[in-house]
Amino acid sequence: MPAAIVTGSSRGIGRGVAERYAADGYDVAVNYHTSEAKAEETAERVRAAGQEAVVVGADVSDPAGAERLVETAADAFGGVDHVVNNAGIDQHVYTAELSSEDFDRVMDVNVNSAFTVTKAALPYLEESADNPSVVNISSILAFTGAPIEVHYAASKGALLSLTKSHASDFAPDIRVNAVAPGHIETDMVSDRTDEEMAEEIARIPVGRIGQVEDIADGCAYLRDAGFVTGETLHVNGGELMR
Repeated sequence: MPAAIVTGSSRGIGRGVAERYAADGYDVAVNYHTSEAKAEETAERVRAAGQEAVVVGADVSDPAGAERLVETAADAFGGVDHVVNNAGIDQHVYTAELSSEDFDRVMDVNVNSAFTVTKAALPYLEESADNPSVVNISSILAFTGAPIEVHYAASKGALLSLTKSHASDFAPDIRVNAVAPGHIETDMVSDRTDEEMAEEIARIPVGRIGQVEDIADGCAYLRDAGFVTGETLHVNGGELMR
């Protein structure tokens, strides 16, 4: 069976991607940093779809953690065919109150992890016969910016440059693309009031907040699209047009 690694897959978008890949016939390495119980829930959903799952706790912004994740997945499945770099953190704070430590931590998790995991997986991806790919999860904020999430927006913009650079570096054997979600219904927006959500929906041409399944669909498309590399797929319901 082909196998995929999905970082940050204990919940939210990562869980949705893991479930979609399992539904499509992929064994999945489920990664978490702090939420082991939730990661086990994701793994059970993968197994319920008839696929194998391995749960790996690792801080993937640390090269040692990234290597342990990849090696555990490769040992469990006999290789790694696809990687989805989804691990990410966010923080709402204006620049004047933003510490250098917090800036660096967001960059470490959101950008460095994609580099470290992809680098660690590279030898296995090079050996894969399953149209190997990497999909990086960016954000609409990479294009619009954000006044209270400057480090998050900057990290997601950097991730797009990493995507293009890796696509060029690994061609023609490994394709690398990105998905840029708009506002998706996850824990990151769970604290918004009904009024705030209504205002957000009014800015989205399709008239609804996105679901994790929408992002999983985009990842699955890029996983299978053999003539697409170095691209960013916008999944935002048309919000970027406004």
